[in-house]
Amino acid sequence: MFDFFTTLLGALFVLSVIFIWFMIAYQLVLTTAGFVHNWNSAKEKKAIDNLTHFENPRVCVLIPAHNEEKVIRRTLEAMLKFDYPKEKLEILVINDGSSDRTGEIVEEISRGDKRVRCYNVPKGEGGKGKSRALNLGLRQTDAEVIAVYDADNQPLPDALKYLVAELLLHPDLGAVLGNFRTINKDRTWLTRFVSIETLSFQAILQAGRWALFKVSTLPGTNFVIWKHLLDDLKGWDEDAITEDSELSIRVYMKGYKIKYIPFAVTLEQEPETLSVWTKQRTRWVRGNNYVVTKFVREIPQFQNKFLAFEVLYLLSLYYIFLFAIGVSDLIFILSITHVVAIPLPGPYTTVWGLAVVLFILEIILVLSYEGQDTFKNLLLVFLMYFTYCQFWIYVVGRGIYLDYIKREKRTWAKTVRFEVDDTIWKRLK
Repeated sequence: MFDFFTTLLGALFVLSVIFIWFMIAYQLVLTTAGFVHNWNSAKEKKAIDNLTHFENPRVCVLIPAHNEEKVIRRTLEAMLKFDYPKEKLEILVINDGSSDRTGEIVEEISRGDKRVRCYNVPKGEGGKGKSRALNLGLRQTDAEVIAVYDADNQPLPDALKYLVAELLLHPDLGAVLGNFRTINKDRTWLTRFVSIETLSFQAILQAGRWALFKVSTLPGTNFVIWKHLLDDLKGWDEDAITEDSELSIRVYMKGYKIKYIPFAVTLEQEPETLSVWTKQRTRWVRGNNYVVTKFVREIPQFQNKFLAFEVLYLLSLYYIFLFAIGVSDLIFILSITHVVAIPLPGPYTTVWGLAVVLFILEIILVLSYEGQDTFKNLLLVFLMYFTYCQFWIYVVGRGIYLDYIKREKRTWAKTVRFEVDDTIWKRLK
């Protein structure tokens, strides 16, 4: 019996190493492709800047807001600086049952600039999550293009211009998303890790997949989409708590593409405490579980097989990660504590170690795009692999437990906001 257990552990360890290497090797391919996309994007940005005539469509910026008094003023001030024709821009704040001064602040700004409008969700219709708020806002405008931003975002003045330009220049695009950076990245160890994670996700998965397969997925903020497409899709799925990934798949199923451009930048807040981070990431995992349940049977019917593979890989990433990292960690602990010895022929420990090195090198290359490839960040990435990445095991496991074992109802969990002082804004601007 003990020999069988040892053999089983050995087989699981080999399988986990294979999965880890598959993910990291695939990420290496995406990292290389992402580098090419970033290089080409600089040329695209220059071409847009050199356009002498451009017929700008009417744009409505939708901002779902529930108790956002700490951040909404700065968000609106940033958006009123958009380099976009004033007569073609509407900024609609969807005040979803706020009990603080969110509505008052928006109304105050609206009186000074008619581009800003506050839509107060009627009692009984709100409080049902971001998707519901966006659908209610969508009904209040007849603009040709819809832009979506979270209430904590402070986009740079040219962000909207670039997003809309890409949408108009390429008829096969249904939506275009930009780059987001962490405004509070220097506040805690956690925000430093999150900043590295978000930059890596965009430069590897978003840029790399677009370069190779013309595939990227909508984030929750800093993107534009044709209103006629949203109307055709009947808006956002109100049962989805990760409305962005769910909408992305339906956009592709309609035959449109979604493009990532790194030069349309917004600044956003990230969780500063582990408890807030855990709630947010658990929502992501549970939202992914919903999307898997909804679409998994339809993936084989996709006409675009590259898209089918990417969607399947994206939806299964959490589960592959949980298995590969969880099993390798467990066996590593059992081995160093001499609870069990696994007599495997082959340099598996060396292979595992090389995977860590390759992971670090990929992330450092990505950070070099932003001029953040410092020795300090090299140490942070090394530490991140053994700490931050391991937190994801708990989050993924928790999400699976809540959905498939406890069967707890999915509800929207708002991320806690904080006030950003002038020095942070000026430094990042």
